[in-house]
Amino acid sequence: MTTTAPPSAAPPRAAKTVTRPGDRIFAGMSRGSGIFLLVVMAAIAVFLTVRAVSAISKDHGNFLTTFEWNAGLNPPVFGIAVLAYGTIVSSVIAMLIAVPIAVGIALFITHYAPRRVGGVLAYVIDLLAAVPSIIYGLWGAIFLVPHMKGLNLWLDTYFGWTVIFDKQDPNSAARSLFTVGILLAIMILPIITNVSREVIRQMPKMHEEAALALGATRWEVIRLSVLPFARSGIISASMLGLGRALGETMAVATVLSASPQLSAHLLDPLGGTFSQNIVAKFGEADQFGRDALIASGLVLFFITLLVNGAARLIIARRKEYSGANA
Repeated sequence: MTTTAPPSAAPPRAAKTVTRPGDRIFAGMSRGSGIFLLVVMAAIAVFLTVRAVSAISKDHGNFLTTFEWNAGLNPPVFGIAVLAYGTIVSSVIAMLIAVPIAVGIALFITHYAPRRVGGVLAYVIDLLAAVPSIIYGLWGAIFLVPHMKGLNLWLDTYFGWTVIFDKQDPNSAARSLFTVGILLAIMILPIITNVSREVIRQMPKMHEEAALALGATRWEVIRLSVLPFARSGIISASMLGLGRALGETMAVATVLSASPQLSAHLLDPLGGTFSQNIVAKFGEADQFGRDALIASGLVLFFITLLVNGAARLIIARRKEYSGANA
């Protein structure tokens, strides 16, 4: 007796994905926005490069020390080395001061402060983030600079042996890179605090409750659970603050007494920054002088790209960590 095998079951049909017109429109707009952003960045880079090459090819001085134009009748533009040093040093000082304080404030608002106190403090920080930079500059020139003299003398007395805090002229005003760094720290503090606070709030409550159930103290919960989860977000917040510190113009121009000298004495009114030099020299510069200033802007452009690229690499190394899935 022969038996016939039952017919094989037909494979299930894949569910047909229905794409709504709104989804297609949104996807097209998102893609177009990304392409437009790349085009704008490329256009800026090409413009800066063309004008910078024109200035460098006609420069009678030195790209790293000074740009000279109009047969020396106008003051020369500061060299790239002086501007890069002042920009980086003032930004590093700002980051060293602002990042720990900002993270501490964010943790206080989210884990220590009562709800009412935390809400008021968060509102005040939001207001500080909205203050224009020229207001910070006026406050720095009128209030911060005179009150920095005592701190500068104290640093010179007890830490002058480090050379960094060795003040050459005790009677000079505190219009230095150190003062600029403190002012920039105050300016970027609200940005870093707000972003860090929002990242920390995304921490799954189950992790905190599990750590507390195992006997961890509040600080141990923050150190072992909250900070590892929020590390990438805190780095991103710090890079946003660093971006503002690198490109800040009016506040720095109001406070800093620029000088074309490169010095390790941070308490003396020496040095300058890219943005401050551009805003101070642009009005009096001729065509070649403006090209020289644009060349310094190109260097700042690439420094910003390198800093953001390094931040993305750091974040990418930790992208596999997920607080919800760990």
